[in-house]
Amino acid sequence: MKTRILALSLVGLFVLGGCSSAPDEELQAVELKGPQAIYASAKAAMKNGNFGGAAQILSDLDSRYPFGELSHQVQLDLIFSYYKSGDSEQALATIDRFLRLNPNHKDVDYAYFMRGLTNMESDDNLFQSLLNIDRSDRDPSASREAFNDFRQLLNKYPESKYATDAQKRMVFIKTRLAKYEIAIARFYMRREAYVAAANRGQYVLEYYPDTVMVQEALEIMVACYDQLGLEQLKQNTIKILKLNYPESEFIS
Repeated sequence: MKTRILALSLVGLFVLGGCSSAPDEELQAVELKGPQAIYASAKAAMKNGNFGGAAQILSDLDSRYPFGELSHQVQLDLIFSYYKSGDSEQALATIDRFLRLNPNHKDVDYAYFMRGLTNMESDDNLFQSLLNIDRSDRDPSASREAFNDFRQLLNKYPESKYATDAQKRMVFIKTRLAKYEIAIARFYMRREAYVAAANRGQYVLEYYPDTVMVQEALEIMVACYDQLGLEQLKQNTIKILKLNYPESEFIS
């Protein structure tokens, strides 16, 4: 009987020992996996569209090998993965760290471009876009940040391969910012704050004269000057309106 109990005890210890060593073996396998193999796993995840998974792998790789030969490329891929997975906060933090630590890197222009894209993404609302809801009155802070990011890219790296795309996006952002000013102007008009509304229209003329919102800005100014009894300013604005937008109903 004692022999049977001892045998069962030994079997139990063997089984328990085998179970407890399994996690250790898995951990050891991960630790033995070199940076190249880990990076290959991250790239495979990116290729398959699993950007959230790729971000986790790259973040771990960046932490374990912060000064390795792949470190710069890992950070750049991490920026893209965060952006594609919708994690704007982590994307911006990684971009800012890259710019701070690598001001002379050959891909700094890419970092600025990705910063602009990330800020544009932060200002976009997919749900509202799908439903065709115009929310021009929402806070445009992220769009302003994006505009500044693209402007820095063009100022510092005018020959960058991202320059043309950045210019097009700046035009789009200017229209977005002009729409915001018009939305606020109309808000003031509904509250009969005509001076404030006219000033918003004037702001559009000064800072966004190459956007499609100029006509609306002029029309708002005409309406406000009419309400304020400022006939001379009203007639001057109508002249500008007639010269540039002769089809406007505000001319007559």
